[in-house]
Amino acid sequence: MISGLLIRDEVAQDHALITELVRVAFAPMPFSDENDHLITAALRSAGDLTLSSVAQLQGEVIGHVAFSPVFIGGHDGWFGLGPIAVAPVRQRRGVGRALVAAGLTRLAAMGAAGCTLIGNPDIYGRFGFHNHGGLTHAGLPLHLVQWQALRPGAPPVGALRFAAAFGPDAGPA
Repeated sequence: MISGLLIRDEVAQDHALITELVRVAFAPMPFSDENDHLITAALRSAGDLTLSSVAQLQGEVIGHVAFSPVFIGGHDGWFGLGPIAVAPVRQRRGVGRALVAAGLTRLAAMGAAGCTLIGNPDIYGRFGFHNHGGLTHAGLPLHLVQWQALRPGAPPVGALRFAAAFGPDAGPA
């Protein structure tokens, strides 16, 4: 853990900072549709923002992570990780790892079945995320559609659908 790093729930004063942080962090990403910074606010507005935490260092918000409910066939209690953003000058220093770990710990304490995400397996595999081939999303390659169980039970099988804030491939089937 980074010395002095504080992971805390967002507060209303953080909302504009979170939006700008996500915009700046996602701007250089080739997979970004340039709307990533709007997702957290849309999740918040729709009541779909289960957890929203910021990483703060020396009074400055330098990272953010959101978790929201997902739909997977008949599997209840699953959440999606994202967006997650770290200020570009603070990336690759453990801030994202701290945000994800804190969020997964809180989800587990809430009794969540597990967490899913769309992302690079080389990055998220380090957190224990994987895909056994039974979880799909919008025709994406299976290795990008990942999950991690937070309590014992059958692995998720079916089409993963995110909250409506994520766009046209989101929402219950």
